[in-house]
Amino acid sequence: MTGAATETGIAYKIIAADEWPAIAETGAYGGSDVDLADGYIHLSTQTQFVETASKHYAGRDGLMSLTVDLSALGDVVAWEPSRGGQLFPHIYGDLPASAVTARRLFRVDDDGLLHDG
Repeated sequence: MTGAATETGIAYKIIAADEWPAIAETGAYGGSDVDLADGYIHLSTQTQFVETASKHYAGRDGLMSLTVDLSALGDVVAWEPSRGGQLFPHIYGDLPASAVTARRLFRVDDDGLLHDG
């Protein structure tokens, strides 16, 4: 990992909050339909999180942000260019629940603004 965005070792995954119980029970998250179609689990850095949520989740409630400890994932994480050439963390494999260090409920209004709960 190189660059300021990759030095923290923390990334974020947005899921529907109702997916968490199954993740906790099975011990892993296999990805969303978009993740499965792309062949990897999409994550965002702290800097990228708001734009990702606004762009892809506007008008949705019942969301959950998962804080992911990238150091717990080893070499299944790749930093690859995406939106505007920014490097985004992608997981090539499942996201183990044990790598999730925090969870936060939120919603995104129709204008793309984030709100707690």
